[in-house]
Order: sequence, then C-alpha cells, then structure tokens
Amino acid sequence: MKFESFVDEICKLSENTKISFVKATELMKQCIEKLSKAELMDIVKEIGTIPECIEASSSAEKLFSKVSDCILARCFSELGMPSIAVNERGNSADIIAKSIHGYTLVADAKTFRLSRTAKNQKDFKIDTLSNWRGAEHDFALLVAPYFQYPNIESQIYSSALDKQVCLLSWEHILFLLMNNIYETDKLSLESIWNAPVRIARDTKFAYADRKKCLFPYINQMVCDRISKSVDTFANHLDECKQNIRNRGRVELTYLDNEKRIITSLTHEEAITALLKSKKVMERITKINSFVEALD
Repeated sequence: MKFESFVDEICKLSENTKISFVKATELMKQCIEKLSKAELMDIVKEIGTIPECIEASSSAEKLFSKVSDCILARCFSELGMPSIAVNERGNSADIIAKSIHGYTLVADAKTFRLSRTAKNQKDFKIDTLSNWRGAEHDFALLVAPYFQYPNIESQIYSSALDKQVCLLSWEHILFLLMNNIYETDKLSLESIWNAPVRIARDTKFAYADRKKCLFPYINQMVCDRISKSVDTFANHLDECKQNIRNRGRVELTYLDNEKRIITSLTHEEAITALLKSKKVMERITKINSFVEALD
C-alpha cells in the first residue's frame, strides 16, 4: 500500500458517519498489521507530514494523528519490541513497548504540516511524556519529523534533558528499519532510549549547552549503537530531504488547485462554501435543538 492510498483510507473512514472513531482506529490498525515491512517503511517516510488534503481540526486529522501512533507501535514491533497503541488516551501513554531485556518505554508520535513551521514547547508534550513514564516504565520517547525540531537553541532540549525524555525522529526510526535492526539477546537498543541521561552526564557537555540542539549527540549515539557511521546517517538525511521536497511539490499542487477552485466560485457559491467550512448552519441547528429541549 502506498502512502496516498493509506491517506485515502483514513479520509474514507473519517467521512463515514456510521463508523465511530474507535472503530475507525481499529480498522486502520488491522490495515497496518497487514503491511509488509517495505510498505511500512514507505509510509514511515511520509507519516510525519500531515497532508494538506486533510482539513485542520477535522475528524480525519484526529484519525491521522492516532494512526501515526499505530504506525510507530508497528515500527517498535519490527525492531523486536512488542508494542501497543493505546486506544483511549486519558492520562496514559499513547504507545507502550516492552523489550526482551526487561525494560519498557512509553512513546508519543508527532506529525506536523509543512505549512506550519512555528512551534513551541507545548507542541512536543515533553512534560506529558515524562508523566506518562512515571515509575512504571523505564524510558520516555518522542518521535517527530527531524526537520521540524528547532535547529538552534530551544527550551525543548533543556526540558528533554531535565525530564529525561529521548528525542528521536521518524528519520531515525526509518534508519533503524532500513538497517534491519532487531533486538536480540546480544543487541539492546536501551542506550539509544537512554540518550538524555547519557548526554547530561557527559563531562564534555557543558551545562550552558543544554538549550542547544541535541541531535549531533543523538545521531552519534544511534550510529554507535548499530555500528554505522555518522556520514551514513547524514546521507540518509539527504535522501529524506529530497523526499520532503517531493512531498512539498505534492502539497503545493493540491493547494494551487484549491486556490483555483475557490477563485472560480460565484459570490453565492463562495458564501455557501464559507458557511459550510465554519459549520454555521450545523451549529445553529444544535443550539436550537438544545434550547427547544428545555421546554
């Protein structure tokens, strides 16, 4: 299954009013379980970017976000760590994975639009991840698009060190999958998930550097653990950049088409479309129904 078909399935399920969110999630989980590893990796290349065809704050966007958790859970399983994506979040982790080496981790998958570049610390939920780990689990892990992390100083990095939350990216996960990494009795990935502790206690890492981008250190740790050179990972990132450029062209084509459609609307068609997008009539109906029920 290609990413485009994967997104089509998400949109189709989210538009079906007869299917609940929980049911739609379960159906997507079943779809993900059937993916070959090659298909999974193709989707991992793209999943960090929310398609512009998915409307912001829509049921489709909510399902896409949940499905990204399911994709990440499947990735952990491919790495030899059985994992689950929790259906009902509440005050619990989105993803829980367990290693044959006895440790467990909680994780959160993040996705962003190419059209949204300004982000703050709340977007990365580092404090929440730390709370989810609690005393029950050993590690907390955030997976977001590599090039959506701040590339200069940010409070995100000092918070990750303070809260001992490992910052990784979809590109790191893809790198591990492409190199057929799998936990065994002889190979543990614990040192990767424990990166914030290792960085904080490194005597070469000055306290004043805690707000600086941590990825030069994390990239090195990932490569050291799987016996790959940092240059190899750098080449991998170059390929990922090209994927993003290609994806950018796809998203721009979609938005250009949307612009063409909107500018061709008549005055009345534009008003109707605006009322629909803001769900004005739907909201009026709901308020009237609520007030009438008081009689």
